[in-house]
Formats: sequence, C-alpha cells, structure tokens
Amino acid sequence: MLYQIYDIQHAMLTPARLTAEATKNIYQHPWNPLSYTQPGRTIAANAELFERATKRFGEPDFGLPTTKIEGKAVQVTEKAVLEKPFCTLLNFKRETNRNDPKILLTAPISGHFATLLRGTVESLLPHHDVYITDWVDSRQVPLKEGAFDLDTYIAYIQEFLEFLGPNTHVIAVCQPAVPVFAATALMEAQGNPNTPATMTLMGGPIDTRISKTKVTELAEDRPLSWFENTVTTTVPFYYPGAQRKVYPGFIQLGGFMSMNLDNHVGSHMKFYQHLVAGDGESADRHRTFYNEYNSVMDITAEFYLQTVETVFQKHLLPRGKMTWKDPKTGRTIKVDPKKIKKTALLTIEGELDDISAHGQTTAAHTLCTNLPANKKFHHFQENVGHYGIFNGRRWREHIMPRLRHFIRQHDKKVDPVPSADLKTSPDQVPEQWDTSKHSVEAVQKRQQAKKKKEKAEKA
Repeated sequence: MLYQIYDIQHAMLTPARLTAEATKNIYQHPWNPLSYTQPGRTIAANAELFERATKRFGEPDFGLPTTKIEGKAVQVTEKAVLEKPFCTLLNFKRETNRNDPKILLTAPISGHFATLLRGTVESLLPHHDVYITDWVDSRQVPLKEGAFDLDTYIAYIQEFLEFLGPNTHVIAVCQPAVPVFAATALMEAQGNPNTPATMTLMGGPIDTRISKTKVTELAEDRPLSWFENTVTTTVPFYYPGAQRKVYPGFIQLGGFMSMNLDNHVGSHMKFYQHLVAGDGESADRHRTFYNEYNSVMDITAEFYLQTVETVFQKHLLPRGKMTWKDPKTGRTIKVDPKKIKKTALLTIEGELDDISAHGQTTAAHTLCTNLPANKKFHHFQENVGHYGIFNGRRWREHIMPRLRHFIRQHDKKVDPVPSADLKTSPDQVPEQWDTSKHSVEAVQKRQQAKKKKEKAEKA
C-alpha cells in the first residue's frame, strides 16, 4: 500500500498545487505591477516553494545539442544505439571527423536518472566519443520483461562492451563500480577481445568495510529482511510495470535529503530569499539543480536487495567470494579480480565524499594483484564531495584532464591529446598508485596535518 498512499497524497494536494502555480504565475507576470514590489514577490515566493515541494519532476532531457571542439561549435545528436528492457545505450554523435577514444559511461541505478551525469557528458564530449547507459524507470517496465538484478546489470555491461567492440574505455560513477569491476574481471577471464582498454572507478563502493558512512552503517545495522519489508513495495495497477516489486524513487529521494537535511533546508531558504529580493539568476541556479535532484526513478527490488546484500552486508567482492549467475545460461561463475591483467585502472575519490568515503574505491588496486604497476593510477581530489567528483568546477579543471590523459595514454590508437584540446583544458597526469601515498592511513595523516596547520594559522 506504500505506493498507493504516496499517489493518493499527491492527488489530494493537486488542487492546492495548481492554485499555488496559478498564484505564482500571476504575481511573477511582468505585466502585473505587483510583481515589482516586495509584497508581490513574497506571495510569489511562497506559492513557488509550495508548488515545487508538492510536484513530481519527470525525467529531464540531456539537452546537449552542441559541443565545442577546437574552438568551434559542433552539432551533437543524441541517438539510441541499443535498447534493452531496462536500459537504452545512448550515443552522443558529434558531427566531426575526429577519431577520439570511445567511452562507455555507466550511470548509477541509485534513484536518479542518467541525466544526473549531464555535466560529466558535457565535459567529455569535446575529447571523446561518448556512450551512456540510460536506465529505465522500473515502474514503466512490464512484468513480462522479467527480473532485473545485479547479475543482469553485469550481463548488460558485458553486452554493451561487446557491442562497442575493442578499445573501449569504461567509466563507472559511484554504484556501478562493483558491476563494472566484475564484468571486466569476467571478460578478462574469458579472454574476451572486447574487454575494455581502461576502467575508471569514481567514488564507488568496492570495499565498504574500509571507511564507514551513513550509507554503509544503515546497510550493516539492519537485516536484509528489514529492507525487503520496509522500503520495497509493489507498483500499482495503473502503471505499465504493474505488480513489479520496486524500491521507489521517492523513498530514495527522502534518504538523500535526510543525509544532508540542514544543507537542503538552507538552500531552500536562500532560494526563498532570492525570489523575494528579485535575484532571478540565483533562483534559476537553484531551480536547475533541484529540477534534476528531485527527478527520481524506481529500482527493481531484486536489484536493490542483491546490491545491499552483496556489496554492503556480505562484502563478497573484496572477500573473494562474489559469483555471477549468467541470466542466459543459468551458469554460476566466480568473479576473480586476479584475472584483470590488461585493463588499466584509474580510481578517483573525493576528500569530502560522504557516500563512498576514501579507501572504498582504491580497494580495487589491492584486489588486482596481477595488474602491472604501470597500469594502476589514482587521483584524490581535495575539497569535493560525492557529487563534485563528476560534476562542477573541480571536475572540469582537475579531474577530467587527468582522466583524459589516462585514457589517451592507454588507448590502442596511441593518439596524443590534440593541442587544440589543451588550450581549453590543460593536460594533467594522474599519479601512479602508491600505497604509501594513497592508502587510507596515508590520506588520514595528510588530512590531520592539514587541519593542524590551518588551526595554527588561525591562532
């Protein structure tokens, strides 16, 4: 009944929401003299806050019609190249003759749509041929299409890599780190020629035992049955995915909000103040961010529960006990990280990441015992949280140039970064993995020294 209660509540608020929307439009209309007064802006601000708090946000568009290459605007066409029941593989086809490295960008299935990575795609487009996994809202997938779990996710990644062919570079943002790592290990074990040339893991939960966060503590403190009985529900009959068991997006959004409630409340208070003051530019930035943040999708219950159990409770991958059940054959195969010998590895972590804290992602290096040292790289970005790893100024100025260099360095075409690219974003080289510098202990020592220095300077 959880889903039905949520929908009933939304329906009951519809008249009030429509009234608020009409009020907002009246008091923000440029022909209304009251829109230029503080009382008028105050009424409009209150109406907009209520309207936005009670509305549902649909799936956003990527909205990337062009990119800039060598200083010139280049047309970009969003094209579906492979469609599966739970995912569409999109390509951002650029009208250019450049033969840039091919990237498979794997978006997380964590409640938000793949458009959360819009800024990531936008920064990669001038330098790469970008493909992205556009996951489908599970409530829109009919029950006849079957189940979708972590094993299916891994199978999808392998199928996409085989479709794209050799010399593809795969990037996993957050949650996909585990299935991408598993898919790569399985393909290397099979001697698959389409095994990715490089694998970049960004803020992913490879080993959540290393550093605790609210996310890991929640998963460890409760039995799997609690998650199944408390946060999963059945899709109502009036959706295409009727009777499918899901972890609803509105529950995940509530969880995201509660993790940083003070920040979200503060952001909305500032938004209100900007509206009252008539600061349209600042208000638009708030709308742009929260239009995306509030757009959520449902996740199949089997995928959610298997991920909780495999990654956060039993830690099967770092313990060497993870297996993959092929959805087509039913065959169970061990996921062995030691099989990764050719795919170069880059891990990226953020200093302030409160979802995948530092050490969780770099654990991949210790698992890849047979991967040569000259194929292991790491970048630790200071002063960024989880979102800042793949979006924002530091992503564009510090992380993306290192990622680009890493990919070019291990691309089998061995083309250097074009000089025109370096004019807009100077090249930066990621550090080779070094336990003495990049381990959790080493990072903690540097952070403690940094805080001590800052404290001394203030004194």
